[in-house]
Amino acid sequence: MTHKMLELPYGQDDLEPRMSAETLAYHHGKHLKTYLDNVNRLIVGTPYENLPLKEIVCQASGPLYNNAAQAWNHILFFKQLSPRPVAMSPLLSQALCAAFGSIDKFKQQFCEAAVKLFGSGWVWLAIDKERQLHILAEPNAGNPLTRGMNPLLCIDVWEHAYYLDYQNRRADYVENYWHLINWERVENRMMRDDCTLYY
Repeated sequence: MTHKMLELPYGQDDLEPRMSAETLAYHHGKHLKTYLDNVNRLIVGTPYENLPLKEIVCQASGPLYNNAAQAWNHILFFKQLSPRPVAMSPLLSQALCAAFGSIDKFKQQFCEAAVKLFGSGWVWLAIDKERQLHILAEPNAGNPLTRGMNPLLCIDVWEHAYYLDYQNRRADYVENYWHLINWERVENRMMRDDCTLYY
């Protein structure tokens, strides 16, 4: 199985000014491509050769895990973005309020986790098998799949995600991120029993 590049569901300059076309060209066109190229090279002749990317993330270790998880994480990240933010439904709003107290408290906790995560990594909104929502700060290629949770929303806080646009101002990048979210896609992920068929 060859793992193919994601076609973006928007134009390369459609997320400006919050995410520049230059950032997207490097982030999607070079970083994601490199991770997928590495996965396709590393799986040849191994038991992972015909597995979906999600199964590789759940089962692999070492360089293969790192590249597969980074690829999976990036695909989910890019697919949740939208040039025209899609509003949060009452259902999703109620779920977030029940878990975190309010939408503002959820965003505050998520932002704090993203800004304070030392070094590179990802911050996630995830749902566990008991349908409880969690904010997880994961270093490097960390992914909630390895904890038995389904990812719903993520932000990439590796420097390549924001340095061209925001330099070392990670907090500004995180703040602008909220204006690019397709909440309908987040809700669709929440309503699934597993994430086998979606990113």
